[in-house]
Amino acid sequence: MKEYLAELVRNSPSPTQARNLVREYIQARILECLQRAGAMVPLAFHGGTALRFLYAIPRYSEDLGFALEQAPSQYDLRAYLRAIRAQLDAEGYAVELKVNDRKVVHSAFVQLPGLLYELGMSPHRGQVLAVKLEVDTNPPAGAVLATTIVRRYVTLQIQHHDRASLLAGKLHAILQRSYLKGRDVYDLLWYLSDPTWPAPNLTLLNNALRQTGWSGGLLADDIWRPVLRERLQAMDWEQVTADVRPFLAPGTDPGLLTLENLLRVVGSTGR
Repeated sequence: MKEYLAELVRNSPSPTQARNLVREYIQARILECLQRAGAMVPLAFHGGTALRFLYAIPRYSEDLGFALEQAPSQYDLRAYLRAIRAQLDAEGYAVELKVNDRKVVHSAFVQLPGLLYELGMSPHRGQVLAVKLEVDTNPPAGAVLATTIVRRYVTLQIQHHDRASLLAGKLHAILQRSYLKGRDVYDLLWYLSDPTWPAPNLTLLNNALRQTGWSGGLLADDIWRPVLRERLQAMDWEQVTADVRPFLAPGTDPGLLTLENLLRVVGSTGR
């Protein structure tokens, strides 16, 4: 498998693209391990990396995000991590794990020290490529689940939030995240520029907002767009572009990411 990674690096148009591809390959292998360990029974995949794997959004992502939606008695993050380590160890990767499962959102890092050096991507033997996993063990109610079979390096059967619920999760992040993340804004442009994408799951969105201390009142069909427009108008757009640029796939134009374009796709009324 490392030979395949080396080929990805050789064929990449830039070091940034090479790093994105190597990280994504490791993400795919981690998802494969989770699938084999039974994690896709209790967990639902969501967030930006889910968009990349399920719908081929032209931007890369760093983390694997999940919500504990079903059969919590079957959920065992540490067992999943042991399965990931066993598989990657068997293929010759050096693997280090870090886990914090004492909070509501469980987190873990799968770290591969030395891989970037082996691939000629870093002069430092000890530099680490890491993929973060996050599991919300108390997700807001209202998500609708779907299962999709996709092939990205390996064939995966993924349980995930459906399209309306994914959009709701992104709106929640934009409205409530304590810091500006340009990748969220790019994802929003991608969602809303598709006329076939369904409107957000407002039950999930309002439950998520309530859970995180939202004081702006209920977001109904005729409310969420004006509220979102106000949030977008307060953003630093140079910062937005700077954040997302390293994660865009080749040929993707960061110049499309402007306040004017976002306001255009958001519109002012519901669909």
